[in-house]
Amino acid sequence: MRVTIDPALCMGHGRCYTLAPGVFDGDERGLGLVVGDGEVSPELEREARLAVANCPEQAIRVEG
Repeated sequence: MRVTIDPALCMGHGRCYTLAPGVFDGDERGLGLVVGDGEVSPELEREARLAVANCPEQAIRVEG
């Protein structure tokens, strides 16, 4: 599975990196960033899906 964040939609609530710190991080303004190339290891898929489900702007996309 691969995740991306649409920077035009992200408002910086921080739920993604709070719920899935191994998958997401925040920039200097608190906006969400994907760690690495966006490929999510099987061990972190549950956390990543939880972050997706809790993003108020639905800025996170899942592929695969």
